[in-house]
Amino acid sequence: MIRAVEDHAADTADRNVLGDPLIPCSTDPMTGFYRDGCCRSGADDQGVHSVCCVMTDEFLAFSRSVGNDLSTPRPQWGFPGLKAGDRWCLCAARWRQADEAGMAPLVVLAATHVRTLEICDLDRLREHAID
Repeated sequence: MIRAVEDHAADTADRNVLGDPLIPCSTDPMTGFYRDGCCRSGADDQGVHSVCCVMTDEFLAFSRSVGNDLSTPRPQWGFPGLKAGDRWCLCAARWRQADEAGMAPLVVLAATHVRTLEICDLDRLREHAID
């Protein structure tokens, strides 16, 4: 019985918010908490980097204004800096904060991890979906 529960957890771990298998978000720039191109999020990802977003100039300016500069490269962390059009695995709480401020970036639902639903409302995500 324990093995069946473990298998189920492994099967559902990499699902998107629609319940389907999670697809990659971006490999250029390489994104994801695990830097594998996917917005997978596990227990070790306390920031829940699970929302696949398409960056906009407006969102990047908003993020910078609330203390999270995503535009400036940080080579010491392997971070290239983002520009409009880039896809990036954003923290679910940051996406929700941006949504509440009317500045949410677009979302790729098929590449957004199901763990996002612990923090963000699916209907709000769908309103900003590009897929």
